[in-house]
Amino acid sequence: MKEYYDAIIVGTGAAGLYCALNLPERKNVLLITKQEADQSDSFLAQGGICMLRGEEDYNDYFEDTMRAGHYENNKKAVELMIRSSNSIIRDLLHRKVTFARGENGELAFTREGAHSQPRILFYEDVTGKQITQTLLNEAKTKENIEICEHMTMVDLIARDNICGGIIVMDEQNQVYPVRAPYVVLACGGLGGLYKNSTNYPHIAGDGLGIAMKHQIKLQNIDYIQIHPTTLYSKKPGRRFLISESVRGEGALLYDRNGQRFTNELQPRDLLSQAIFAQMEKDGTDFVWEDMRPLGEKTIMNHFPNIYQHCLEEGYDPCREPIPVVPAQHYFMGGIQVDLGSRTSMRGLYACGETSCNGVHGKNRLASNSLLESLVFARRAADDIIFGRTPDPCRPENIDIRMYEDREEILSGYHKEVLKEIERMKKIHE
Repeated sequence: MKEYYDAIIVGTGAAGLYCALNLPERKNVLLITKQEADQSDSFLAQGGICMLRGEEDYNDYFEDTMRAGHYENNKKAVELMIRSSNSIIRDLLHRKVTFARGENGELAFTREGAHSQPRILFYEDVTGKQITQTLLNEAKTKENIEICEHMTMVDLIARDNICGGIIVMDEQNQVYPVRAPYVVLACGGLGGLYKNSTNYPHIAGDGLGIAMKHQIKLQNIDYIQIHPTTLYSKKPGRRFLISESVRGEGALLYDRNGQRFTNELQPRDLLSQAIFAQMEKDGTDFVWEDMRPLGEKTIMNHFPNIYQHCLEEGYDPCREPIPVVPAQHYFMGGIQVDLGSRTSMRGLYACGETSCNGVHGKNRLASNSLLESLVFARRAADDIIFGRTPDPCRPENIDIRMYEDREEILSGYHKEVLKEIERMKKIHE
């Protein structure tokens, strides 16, 4: 790791990697991540990535996104995302990302909850891994991109609301400054703060806490999405997601008596509410999801990862329903950004789940997350390339002794995030 780069990107998920790959090779780019580079939530995305299926689909896609978000979405951001989807997919195909195809060789589409028609590209039930691993493999071939694992951002280098780099901490708790005229926060959401979450535990809102410290504008940080169907387990740790695509393909939800009790294709927040209500009524810790209507061929071909994981938990989804329960899944709020992914601090960008550009409104439409991350990661890269370089921030006298206790620093940030979420909830109530 050097002392100076042209750009620093915090996070190695889809947003961080795509931003780096869209910067020209003349720019030296540093990517850092708290764990291994392939341990981001982007790798866990099962369902797929949305794509506009011709001009006749635009109004429906736009309305589906707005309705799921309770019409609190930023309309300009939604339009930008949808209009950019085809060029993003073409670029992914050019980068050798694989998607499922039909017998005639054309791209295959599936449908998920709250979508009016199939418009979701997928690769089995590991679409996020397929996309993000492909991007990571390409990034590793670029001489201008340096990837540093087990490096934690503990603060920004900033003065007069201008960003000039970050303070990083290694596994030996050694801290030191790394400078750059541009910093991109793509460090994910805050699922690690929750007992039951589909997220990796180390993705715990660090970027959000650091932004609070520097009074960078935030938006809708109480907008937390609960995914309605995760595999129920008494084991501790991350909850395993049962993709929305499973219900999109025809899976049904049953109460304790084996009776359907709701519309399985409602938006996620409404379906989660219906499941919680049924659990309370039945006095149970879960409801049942029946994948058998899909047929064994679809289960084995489209959802092999889900099938295998269910077997490991003692359930055969080809023969019996599986127990599911809602869990924290996605963060619709975050660091406020404009359509160029610029934050309120000059030289600082945010994209992916760390950011809030208003695309998702109050509730994200299924399979919009990967698309949104890629669209606005490219927007950040474009602004870095073509925008005006901010005045340099060169704080020469940084006392890094204040960053020596890693656990105390990160714990403090997390407490501030939780405190702010609770405050915002009370205001909205």
